Amino acid sequence: MSGQVAARDRLIVGLDLPTIAEAEKAVAALGDAVSFYKIGYQLAFAGGLDFARELAAGGKKIFLDMKLLDIDNTVAKGVENIVRMGVTMLTIHAYPKAMRAAVEAARGSSLCLLAVTVLTSMDEQDVIDAGYEYDPHTLVLRRAEQAAAAGMGGIVCSAAEASAVRAIVGPDLAVVTPGIRPAGAAHGDQKRVMTPADALAAGASHLVVARPILGAPDRLVAARSILAEMAAAA
Repeated sequence: MSGQVAARDRLIVGLDLPTIAEAEKAVAALGDAVSFYKIGYQLAFAGGLDFARELAAGGKKIFLDMKLLDIDNTVAKGVENIVRMGVTMLTIHAYPKAMRAAVEAARGSSLCLLAVTVLTSMDEQDVIDAGYEYDPHTLVLRRAEQAAAAGMGGIVCSAAEASAVRAIVGPDLAVVTPGIRPAGAAHGDQKRVMTPADALAAGASHLVVARPILGAPDRLVAARSILAEMAAAA
């Protein structure tokens, strides 16, 4: 999936900001350099769903990071309404029944459903504490297999697992990697991180970057630097 796609369409900037005003400021600063934005819980609960519709109507691509998980009917009805929003990507927790319900609800639309495998903030002890018998790598691969079988459009995983996931899902599914940090950047609360070039080399199709851009003194310069690294690695 990634080979013929320009860096600008593979970089997803996470609008992890507390208000719509701050998100609007970030989008204005990044201008035409960035075409793809992620909206997650923080902004969603501050008016971000309407903002997502506005951005989509204005030609931007939107990755709606809602990590849906519920009974089949509730997931399906949620996905049906999200399809109408015009967003590009939506996350579902990689539970087989939830994924199958989401796939059926999105059938015939252009919405790319992404299976969330293991959060990049979790290490092996965190997975054990959550009650799983697998280490993070094994759990990611098991869920990738289940996502592919369910007909999902892609996988969200750490870049550390991107190569193994790509081998499972083949060339056509999206492999979206958060936890991307340019060389020398602070890791924050992310425990499984990788540079943009290394993530692409590992098989990622899209990179999610928030703090290294939003926290930079000049957001546009930071975004262009990451895009240049991605373009050089392609």
